[in-house]
Amino acid sequence: MSKRSLFLCAAAGLLFSFSTLNGQAPAGRGGRGGGFDQVTLPEGNGKDLVQAACSDCHGLGQVANSLGYDRSGWQLTVDRMVTDGAKVPPDKMGVVVDYLTKAFPEQPRPRAVLIPGPASVTIKEWDVPTKGSRPHDPLATQDGMIWYTGMYANVLGRFDPKTAKFKEFPLNTAKSGPHGLTADKAGNIWFTANSRGYVGKLDPKSGEIVEYQMPDPNARDPHTPIFDQKGTLWFTLQNSNMIGRLNPQTGEIKLVTSPTPRSNPYGMVVNSKGVPFLVDFGTNKVASLDPQTMAVHEYPLPNADSRPRRIAITSDDVIWYSDYSRGYLGRLDPVTGKVTEWPSPGGPKSQPYGITTLHDVIWYSESAVKPNTLVRFDPKTEKFQTWAIPSGGGVVRNMMTTRDGNLALAESGVNKIAVVEIK
Repeated sequence: MSKRSLFLCAAAGLLFSFSTLNGQAPAGRGGRGGGFDQVTLPEGNGKDLVQAACSDCHGLGQVANSLGYDRSGWQLTVDRMVTDGAKVPPDKMGVVVDYLTKAFPEQPRPRAVLIPGPASVTIKEWDVPTKGSRPHDPLATQDGMIWYTGMYANVLGRFDPKTAKFKEFPLNTAKSGPHGLTADKAGNIWFTANSRGYVGKLDPKSGEIVEYQMPDPNARDPHTPIFDQKGTLWFTLQNSNMIGRLNPQTGEIKLVTSPTPRSNPYGMVVNSKGVPFLVDFGTNKVASLDPQTMAVHEYPLPNADSRPRRIAITSDDVIWYSDYSRGYLGRLDPVTGKVTEWPSPGGPKSQPYGITTLHDVIWYSESAVKPNTLVRFDPKTEKFQTWAIPSGGGVVRNMMTTRDGNLALAESGVNKIAVVEIK
């Protein structure tokens, strides 16, 4: 990833909430804390406004690795900042956006590489109701609804593709930072509160929310949840370097620490035998857990620079991962340990991210190219096909197959969700 250092007050927190390529991020989702460190922002109309808004949450000493934005990108970023609590007067929003656009202009990004192929898709996008929500993960449920986490708006959202109607469910605890989503067989929606250290359950019928707090204060940031076939909930805790198991019947939570320090457990799937698999975004490893003992088994990837971020699984229980740092699609056979990799069409700086499978075909996003692309890979032919996401995508962090054979996407940076109709 091409980088330039910006002394920007809200970089790791209110403005960006980036994770670095090794998977490390400041404490919490916003990177709050830190001193001023004698940082001086570039001069310009709006500098004092930006400095004041940022210093409410953290010092100006945080340095972001960024390529900047154009004006529309900065507007969306400031919307997220304000939704997250930054005190910017409404009549000064334009001044702040103008300052950031001039002080930190957009730098060149890799261009989308479009490859024709046999599949035909239609990508439909909708703005979520609350500005600056930062929709993070999508969830396609069996009733045809599309759910999403409004990470900065502190809501869970439900969208009906047939009527194009939204409904938002505010969370009980402020600044929970809802992140990952999954559903149980009864239709309850489970989510990870990435900023407040709990797993939540929403009953969509009553609106009631139950919170399951972590038993260990070091378990700060639940990340990706998934149910196994027996109804047990598994989840990763990225910066806490843990994996968790929750019994919905009793509320009991058990945690284990990843054997590799700072391995940052991230995306997660469960195979046909009920074995959870996950990717370690802080190192070059895939891991599995024994469902009974929670013993962790690690599968090192051959390239030390690999940083797998999301994970998918095909019907043969073979693992697929998006190698965010190197721009590769990877395949791991857990039985043999064999790893096969293919360069992503957008190149080494394309940052493959959200990934899923449909009829054993791999679908994923390239999050750093402009516009973001939707990528299709057929393991039988080993051929790629790509499409540009109409709105640009703004970082497609996750995607999921729907009940009718389409895809649901969350587009964080442009405050949208999308459905990909596959023909």
